[in-house]
Amino acid sequence: MHQPKDIRNVIFVSHPQAGKTSLGEAVLFNAGAISRLGRVTDGTTTCDYNSDEIERKISINVGFGCVDYNGKQIHLIDPPGYMDFIGDLISSIHAADSGILLVNAVSGIEIGTEKAWNLLDSLKLPRMIFINKMDKEHANFIKTVESIVEKFGKKCVIFTYPIGTGGSFKGVANVMTGENMGSLSPEDKEKCSKLSESLIETIAESEDSLLEKYLEGNKLSEEETARALGTAILNKNIVPVFAGSSLQNIGIKELLEAVCRYLPSPLDVSPKKGKDPASGEEAVRKPSEDEPFSAQVVKTISDPYIGQLTVFRIFSGKLQPNTSFYNTSAGAKERIAQVYQLRGKEQITKEAACTGDIAAVAKLKNSKTGDTICDEKAKIIFAPFQFPEPAISRSIKPKSKGDEDKISTALHKIASEDPTFTLTRDVQTKEQIVSGVGDLHVEVMITRLKNRFKVDVELGTPKVAYKETIKGEGDSKYRHKKQSGGAGQFAEVWMRIEPLPHGGGFEFVDKVVGGSIPAAFVASCEKGIRSAMEQGILAGCPVTDVRAVVYDGKTHPVDSKDIAFQIAARQAFKEAFQKAKPTILEPIMDVDLTVPDEYMGDITGSLNSRRGRIMGMGGQSSGSQTIKAKVPLAEMFKYANELKSITQGRGFYAMRFSHYEEVPAKNQESIIAKFKKEKEEK
Repeated sequence: MHQPKDIRNVIFVSHPQAGKTSLGEAVLFNAGAISRLGRVTDGTTTCDYNSDEIERKISINVGFGCVDYNGKQIHLIDPPGYMDFIGDLISSIHAADSGILLVNAVSGIEIGTEKAWNLLDSLKLPRMIFINKMDKEHANFIKTVESIVEKFGKKCVIFTYPIGTGGSFKGVANVMTGENMGSLSPEDKEKCSKLSESLIETIAESEDSLLEKYLEGNKLSEEETARALGTAILNKNIVPVFAGSSLQNIGIKELLEAVCRYLPSPLDVSPKKGKDPASGEEAVRKPSEDEPFSAQVVKTISDPYIGQLTVFRIFSGKLQPNTSFYNTSAGAKERIAQVYQLRGKEQITKEAACTGDIAAVAKLKNSKTGDTICDEKAKIIFAPFQFPEPAISRSIKPKSKGDEDKISTALHKIASEDPTFTLTRDVQTKEQIVSGVGDLHVEVMITRLKNRFKVDVELGTPKVAYKETIKGEGDSKYRHKKQSGGAGQFAEVWMRIEPLPHGGGFEFVDKVVGGSIPAAFVASCEKGIRSAMEQGILAGCPVTDVRAVVYDGKTHPVDSKDIAFQIAARQAFKEAFQKAKPTILEPIMDVDLTVPDEYMGDITGSLNSRRGRIMGMGGQSSGSQTIKAKVPLAEMFKYANELKSITQGRGFYAMRFSHYEEVPAKNQESIIAKFKKEKEEK
């Protein structure tokens, strides 16, 4: 078992298609963990092993890989690059102590590159940059480095320099050690010599004692340089930049050696802060095996053979097989059998897991992504992960009758693996609603439902939970009389309705005097009114914020009965409702949008076109603005795609319910017309 000082937990982040999974494959191959270099295009990589990933040739789930190299154990974390699957990126990055940002040598800095960098910044993670695809036509190392320095700062420093480019790319020269410098062209060799001097000077500047030695003309020892460089990377004062090609397996060993030598171990990171669940006071776990066991779940995987796998990062202490721990988030004790480390879909049994390890156990009953697990005698709880609100919602119904329960069970299993995918049931519209980060996210989850659970469904746009109410008073006297061969029906109800304040719901008032309607039949009146309110009058939407007053009526000694008064009250309510200035209400959402400064005008215009009201704006760091708006829910179902188009994928939003307000008259007409048309078609 490796000691914590020899562990490296590294996450690969990038814009989609920059080659994260291929880099992970190359690292596994160079470390001897796999015997053959797999390819994404062939569906043979270690980390992308699910059928939907193989079919689409993209990462959909986070992949984990562990390798031993030069006496170090490296845990590779390969999350999806597409922001539709950002849930796995957010949770898995909490398992990392450092990151490698991949940049495409052809495309340079892209939207996803910026987002990945900012995410590393948010957790203050040290990092390296790997300029990938140097073997591709039009690859441009110098231009890419210049754009990196312009975007992320002069702390980004070249460590390896490409020998050739495109079809002639055949290796890298090590700027720090001078290895392979002889293979460079005279011009590139001169550039590399200057880069080497500059690099040593930058490293020396990170420590006063080294700078003094350097300025005195003394050569820094390899040990001094390595130590100072590791500290500078940890403090994010230096970001090494490497060149290579993951597909051609060039530049990978140089990167691997740098990971082992310069990136931090779990012992180098700050203690993990949490809270004592009993007192609510701050509690801390130092990265030490002498501390009580504590960890946080970063991924839940449904394995077809052994069931649920729970992956977690250990922040302190040790975990032995055939023991137990406490889930503070769920308030439950969990027993475990074997402890594993993962290499793609392969589960490798461990004798024990220590501080810094990324480990997995099977068949936990109560633990899910984000939960804190710990020693039951030393409880602590860490802050849960903050996931974005789902931005896309679709209604869902089975194509085959009788599959409703099957769908619900399957979707809950899928949602347990991905906290950004949700399943809800709208009480008013009676629809099942699935929600995700984007169209691709929802599409993939529904495909997974079909392939894994053999259930086919139809997707649609969810119905808006409109409500009906009144703005004035209305009165009605309705007589229900039915005479048939048998017993007849008779009831007469006099009713007045009036509006209640927003949120008032429904109020029934009995003002019948003199027994003109017996008490039992007054109760029947209320039942009939509630029935009419549920079904709606204008457009089939529930009625709210109404007071109904039954003040008189008539009975028949033989024909008056419960059903007759229900019918009479229902009809009286409908007539009174139509006289009381009826209207339709719609849900209004609080929407918080974060967008780059240059798109502010376009975004405010798009919100105005969707009947949105801008409530305020505020500046954010890194050239972004936050817009607070109130927008009707009916206008937001497909807004995620429009926002992505306007901001080139750089904008995002969160929304939550605010209140109900009146729908404009023109929109009410179309809602009522649509309801009548659907009614006729039935």
